[in-house]
Amino acid sequence: MKAVMKNEKLTTDEFDALELVRRGTRRENATACVGRNAKRLAGLKMIEYARDGRILLTEKGQQVLFLRRCVEAMRALADDAQAQVPGDVLQFLSSKSHVAAREEGGYALTEKGRESLADIAHQEKKR
Repeated sequence: MKAVMKNEKLTTDEFDALELVRRGTRRENATACVGRNAKRLAGLKMIEYARDGRILLTEKGQQVLFLRRCVEAMRALADDAQAQVPGDVLQFLSSKSHVAAREEGGYALTEKGRESLADIAHQEKKR
């Protein structure tokens, strides 16, 4: 579940910029957040500029955002088995055996999911 390579660690501001690009923005009306981070994100090949001025999320950028959503969902489920998790994220985490349905409703992290979450927390502390 590693979201990025070692040299591609993203800040919260860079993740926010990716999310804004995902929602759609043009070069001439890009927010300050996108403007601050566009050069680095383009260099990492997570965004690209279209000929018509739009700033687009690349496949790599989409994957990074999806993995971030997966980590956030796992953290939410670790705190509350009834936490709302988007369907695509839930399907992915279930297929990877990171979460399992509970008889009483909701979802729980599996041992594999807890190990992955602990590994992610450990990697974040190294930053």
